Amino acid sequence: MNDSAPATGNGNDKKKFKGDRSPCSPSRVLHLRKIPSDVTEAEVISLGLPFGKVTNLLMLKGKSQAFLEMASEEAAVTMVNYYTPATPHLRSQPVYIQYSNHRELKTDNLPNQARAQAALQAVNAMQPGSLAVPSALEGGLLPGQGSVLRIIVENPFYPVTLEVLYQIFSKFGCVLKIITFTRNNQFQALVQYADPVNAYYAKTGLDGQSIYALCCTLRIDFSKLNNLTVKYNNDKSRDFTRLDLPFGEGQPPLEPSVPATFGTQNVIFPSYAGTAGFAPVMGFAQGAGLLVPAVPGAPGSLAVTTSAAPGQITLPAVSGVPGNSVLLVSNLNPEAITPHGLFILFGVYGDVHRVKIMFKKKENALVQMADATQAQLAISNLNGQRLYGRVLRATLSKHQTVQLPREGQEDQGLTKDYSNSPLHRFKKPGSKNFQNIFPPSATLHLSNIPPSVSVDDLKKLFASTGSTVKAFRFFQTDCKMALIQLGSVEEGVHALIMLHNHDLGENHHLRVSFSKSTI
Repeated sequence: MNDSAPATGNGNDKKKFKGDRSPCSPSRVLHLRKIPSDVTEAEVISLGLPFGKVTNLLMLKGKSQAFLEMASEEAAVTMVNYYTPATPHLRSQPVYIQYSNHRELKTDNLPNQARAQAALQAVNAMQPGSLAVPSALEGGLLPGQGSVLRIIVENPFYPVTLEVLYQIFSKFGCVLKIITFTRNNQFQALVQYADPVNAYYAKTGLDGQSIYALCCTLRIDFSKLNNLTVKYNNDKSRDFTRLDLPFGEGQPPLEPSVPATFGTQNVIFPSYAGTAGFAPVMGFAQGAGLLVPAVPGAPGSLAVTTSAAPGQITLPAVSGVPGNSVLLVSNLNPEAITPHGLFILFGVYGDVHRVKIMFKKKENALVQMADATQAQLAISNLNGQRLYGRVLRATLSKHQTVQLPREGQEDQGLTKDYSNSPLHRFKKPGSKNFQNIFPPSATLHLSNIPPSVSVDDLKKLFASTGSTVKAFRFFQTDCKMALIQLGSVEEGVHALIMLHNHDLGENHHLRVSFSKSTI
C-alpha cells in the first residue's frame, strides 16, 4: 500500500519530500496508519525512541496518519522488524507501521508544525549528553507538574507487581520511590522520580499503554503530592534511597542484595544511561523493562533483552509466565460445593482446565488454571471471599498438575476435566472478556438475553437462587444485556455460579459476569 502524501492544498505535495521509492524498500521515514485522533505528538514520537533518535515528525490527524523520520535507516529497520509481529498501541488502539516511499521529510514550509517541532526539541534536549532543560518545556509543555505520578491499572487480568512497575517506569529516569495500593477496587500506584521532567516523559510515553495485550492498561496523572513517605521496603512499597527501612512491623530491613534486582539505582544515584530514558538503540540500563505489546491472548513480557548485535531486539517467549498454575482452595462448604461450581467461579478469572475436590477432605480442592498468571489473578480476587457461608482461602498448591483418577479408582465424580469446555471465557485471542475482569460484586452483568425474556422473568430467575433483587435495568443501546443488583456480594457469587450458562430458550444461554457498575 502506498502511503498518503500530506496535503497542503497547493498541488505540490511531493516537492516536500525527496527520493520517492518503493514502499517495500527500507527507508528511515516511516508511515504510521490508524493513529487515534486525540493522540499527541509526544506519544507518536515515543514509539520510535527505544530504537534511536527521532529527527522529524509530520502529523496528518485528519487522515489518522503520521510520518516519523528516524536518524538512520538502521533504526527504522529495527523498529519495523520489532513492531511487525507485535503491533504497537496508542491510547489502546492498534497502530500500523510501514516504510514510507519518501526518503526524507521536508516540513519547513508546512503549516501547523509548531507542536511537532516543540515535541522533537524537548526530546532532543533530553538525549544523553545534554544537560539543558528543554526550552519547549519551559514554554509550557510542562506547566509546573511535580515528580510524583499516580497510576491506575485498568483491567488487571494479570498481576502487576511493584517490580513490574519499576521496570517500566525506570526507562524514563531515576525512580526514587513506589507505593502500591488498592482503592475503589482498583489497583493503583504512586511513583516518584528524581526529576519532574522524567515524570513528564513517563506520563507522555506510557499513559494509555497496556502492559499486556488488551489488559493491564495504564492511566497516568500527576499526583498532588510532592514527596512520598515510605515506611517499609516490601512488596507493596519501596524507597530506593534507603536500604535501612524494615520489611514491616518489627521486621529487619531488606538485604543489600534485594534492591540490586532493580538495577543500579540504590542509595547513591549513579549516572543514568539516558537522562530521560531516551537512550540510543536499546541503550536502556541493564534490567530495565520495555513496554511491549503481546501476542493477543497470551501474556506479554516486559523484559526485552539486547542481543549481541547492536540494534537487534530479542523478543521473549510469550508462552506464559513461569510458575505454578494449580491452586489449593480450602475452607469450602462440603455440603454445597461442586466441581462445576468451582469451574464457573474460577473461570471468571481464567480458563479452568481441571478441578479436584479432595475425596477424604471435601473442604479442600485443587483448581488447575491455564497458566500461572491466571492462577495469581484468581487468588487476588477470590481469596477471602465468602462462599456458601464460609470464607474461601486460595493459595498456590505444591502440585504442578491435577491428576485424573485412574480407571476403576473410586472418585465419586469429584475430579473433572474441563480442558475442552465450550464455557471457557478466554479461549479466543483478543476476546473482549479480557477487558471486563472485575472482583466479585453484588452487581452482575447479564448478556445474551433473548427478546422474549422480560424484566420480571429475570428477577424471578435470580430470586429463585435465594437472592434479593434490589435493582435491574436493561442497557439502552442493547437489550440483550442488563445489570442486576443483588443484596450482597456473596449473593452475587452464588447467583453467578448457579445461573451462568442458564438456558433461557430460543438457543440463548445466559452469560453472567461481575460488574464494576452500580444501578
